[in-house]
Amino acid sequence: MYEVKFYEITEPYKERKLARDIAFQLLFSFYRWGGDDPSGWDCSGLVIEILKSVSILSEHEDYTSDVLYRKFEGYSVKSPYLGCLAFWGTERRKTHVAFCIDEKFMIEAGGGGRTTLDREDAIRQNAYVRLRPIASRRGQAWFCDPFLVLKNND
Repeated sequence: MYEVKFYEITEPYKERKLARDIAFQLLFSFYRWGGDDPSGWDCSGLVIEILKSVSILSEHEDYTSDVLYRKFEGYSVKSPYLGCLAFWGTERRKTHVAFCIDEKFMIEAGGGGRTTLDREDAIRQNAYVRLRPIASRRGQAWFCDPFLVLKNND
């Protein structure tokens, strides 16, 4: 497992701030199952767009929550902070991902699911990109810091 040093967690990287700003710009967008563009976002589509915007992922990468977790689990951290990804699910399969804006709050595409296929479904189900406390999700959360990939590439 990667050892996280104190300065790596607290140093304010410009990429972290840019990713946070992008996440805030996407607030209140509609949720759409499988969505990865402005017509609607699902949880992994939202996070992937944020990570592509700061060159952590390439333009052609597209992953589920579980594959994102497997990609970054080598950068696991014990608690969240700006730029971390929060995952929920089981030990075997992660089913939800969100972008942490600090140690208490996240931006997620939530409220929808497999039946949320268009804007009307999203409105009916109250499904959208939203700001929520990390603790508002049930179950154990796992945290990874994808920005440590950039630090290792310096």
